[in-house]
Amino acid sequence: MPEGHTIHRLAADYRERFGGRPVRVTSPQGKFTDSAALLDGTVLQTTEAHGKHLFLGFPGEEWVHIHLGLFGKVGFGATTDGTPPPPTDTVRLRLANPESYVDLRGPTTCALVTDAEKQAIHDRLGPDPLRPADDPARAWRRISASRTTVAALLMDQKIVAGVGNVYRAEVLFRHGIDPYRTGRELTEREWDAIWRDLVGLMREGVRLNRIDTVRPEHTPEAMGRPPRVDDHGGEVYVYRRAHQPCHICGTEIRTADLANRNLFWCPGCQTR
Repeated sequence: MPEGHTIHRLAADYRERFGGRPVRVTSPQGKFTDSAALLDGTVLQTTEAHGKHLFLGFPGEEWVHIHLGLFGKVGFGATTDGTPPPPTDTVRLRLANPESYVDLRGPTTCALVTDAEKQAIHDRLGPDPLRPADDPARAWRRISASRTTVAALLMDQKIVAGVGNVYRAEVLFRHGIDPYRTGRELTEREWDAIWRDLVGLMREGVRLNRIDTVRPEHTPEAMGRPPRVDDHGGEVYVYRRAHQPCHICGTEIRTADLANRNLFWCPGCQTR
């Protein structure tokens, strides 16, 4: 499932290519046909992301709410002579103008919602490190009272929105925190440092469109080691590095199932 930086990047891409102009809106698959007909020819006024939720704003306080889930894909393309190529029958939602088109396939959610319904989605999500106005203290109040592991809390979208398995594993490594510590054992100072780090890492993720979490002194060039080869891309400390030596201390990276997701950590470095 895409992490939050990908959704914020998509919001920017939709806005850059289609914002402020009338768009053709269609649903070749047919599952969004009635809503597409209501929006066809109107102006895409704004786009927004919160955690793993994407919102496309149209006149009349109407929003297309998209959640990609595990299988959703978004593909942008350029039109030829003002005409996009014929869509496949798997496209749930297509937006098009004379220069560009974008196809959405396989999302968990693609629904037309009102402004009030959109606000209800925001209300049930935790603060997002990529939303400047979001307050990390909201998350801290729940974390500091919880007996749940900090690794599980970071993946709970009701507590922190947008953090996925990669950022969870990497930010805990960067701060030397044992992923099995409970939320109530974390200090507020540690939480503030984790939040600030997530803000910086995820902003870089939006900018680069990939996740890099190693510090400059730990890059392949700086350490004289081979670059990582993985379909995830990016340089990381522990994610998907189970049974390999830690870049810092040489201890074997461990993995375990936690809340139905693979957790990765270094028992040598993560002792706090």
